[in-house]
Amino acid sequence: MKDYMKIYREWLSNPYFDEETKKELRGIADDENEIKERFYMDLEFGTAGLRGIIGAGINRMNIYVVRRATQGLANYIIKQGGTDRGVAIAYDSRRMSPEFADEAARTLAANGIIAYKFESLRPTPELSFAVRELGCIAGINVTASHNPPEYNGYKVYWEDGAQFTPPHDKGVTEEVLAIEDLSTVKTMSASEAKAMGLYKVIGAEIDDKYIANVKAQVVNQDAINKMQDSIKIVYTPLHGTGNIPVRRVLHEIGFTHVYVVPEQELPDGDFPTVGYPNPEAEEAFTLGLKLAKEKNADLLLATDPDADRLGVYVRDAKSGDYIPLTGNMSGSLLCEYVLSQKAAQNAIPSDGQVVKSIVSTNLIDAVAAGYHCNLVECLTGFKWIGQQILKNEQTGEGHYMFGMEESYGCLIGTYARDKDAVSATAALCEAAAYYKTKNMTLWDAMVAIYEKYGYYKDAVKSVGLSGIEGLEKIQSIMEFFRANPPEEVGGCRVLSARDYKMDTVKDMATGEMKPTGLPASNVLYYDMDDNAWLCVRPSGTEPKIKFYYGVKGSSLEDADAKSEALEDGLTALVDKLL
Repeated sequence: MKDYMKIYREWLSNPYFDEETKKELRGIADDENEIKERFYMDLEFGTAGLRGIIGAGINRMNIYVVRRATQGLANYIIKQGGTDRGVAIAYDSRRMSPEFADEAARTLAANGIIAYKFESLRPTPELSFAVRELGCIAGINVTASHNPPEYNGYKVYWEDGAQFTPPHDKGVTEEVLAIEDLSTVKTMSASEAKAMGLYKVIGAEIDDKYIANVKAQVVNQDAINKMQDSIKIVYTPLHGTGNIPVRRVLHEIGFTHVYVVPEQELPDGDFPTVGYPNPEAEEAFTLGLKLAKEKNADLLLATDPDADRLGVYVRDAKSGDYIPLTGNMSGSLLCEYVLSQKAAQNAIPSDGQVVKSIVSTNLIDAVAAGYHCNLVECLTGFKWIGQQILKNEQTGEGHYMFGMEESYGCLIGTYARDKDAVSATAALCEAAAYYKTKNMTLWDAMVAIYEKYGYYKDAVKSVGLSGIEGLEKIQSIMEFFRANPPEEVGGCRVLSARDYKMDTVKDMATGEMKPTGLPASNVLYYDMDDNAWLCVRPSGTEPKIKFYYGVKGSSLEDADAKSEALEDGLTALVDKLL
């Protein structure tokens, strides 16, 4: 733990820090615990780079932390010999996002690195696309995705368009940590940087190319043409970046009845209509469901603020109710749709791959097998799916067909290397049109998938533990499970225990050990009998510990019962540790 009072006093006395920052810090002078929370550690890189509460301090998101991160990135780029290739920068609708993006651009420019900054807010997948399209060495995206309004973040991408992975994540982090005196970080004025050609504003040209690539993922335009006037779509960008690109794509591929939730249409970092702008949360759909019922819409879609995650409700024609699809369900539905259409065109190669994160549904495994595709598992975080695409390109082996993770994200093509809710929105609307030609709703299609492969049900239990004590509790829970793998959970017997940190897979019956085959990560996974599973990991983006689990049933009711039993067993186990 750092000497937080010493660092606090340094921020108050050093002329490098602006008066507004000092005023904020003077306001907490009598609250040592708040000082401690802000200064006891540096804001750390997780699975998505920096993410934290906006405010003054080394454990907060502010212009000084952003400058330091960018200086570290610049130092690493210079050592990699990539100075002349530049860095693409995008940002979302959050508080301070434009300011943080500008600070990053000016620090890069001060280090002789060209910054290509978008003129206004853009979705995460477009930043991923821009990095590759512009031939940049790296990318920066200022976003905290679906976190509450008091948060912001800073994601780093590498030249392949994916969020950075080893060795670059470690290399950049080391450079950032080596900067102990924040006042040594370089910066310059935007006007000077632009005059020197080191600060370039980008926009429409990249937009057009990105949209063209999204449209190229359509696999059955005929279905859209037949049903474009009979499909009704309600969409909400949740005050984020998705509004313009989603509406543009849907219009250009032919959909004529798209209704945007008016109260949530415009960008707003306060997210006034929803406290938690997360398409995984039921409350995010309150206004959308009202409009969907008014319009008798076929489906309701919501993208998170940076438009990489997509939440979905589909109408059941029999009951008239709108049914939510989890990320596992919508991902499986899209995987089945894309592969079935490709198969009909004889367009699935012998080395076709479906890629998923280890915490995603096993239904994807079944779908991949059904179309004779290889199933590739990777760690949580879409950057690992991006890395698999890069590996395919570098080795010439493996043909990426579809990738998804349970947290409401997927990618159909390889034009980007991060999950793309703009593309997923278009694909789900296309799927709705196709199934409508068969007199089926998307819910009918989902049930048909269950009938074909089995009734898989997956869920996640999150336990929030904030602050210093919370981080310590999360680690103690992980270490307990690591030292004491359960023999059974909710009546399901554990067959094998995977420890991705120790790189071991233990057969619980024989004690035999083998490697996981994946990079080290603080994740534990238990394969259980009756096709059940459980995975435990700390969140990389929030102060939470997450428990993912799944079952396979013979019907919706059977799957519900098995899932409930597994959840009860898990809850009893976790409650003892809290």
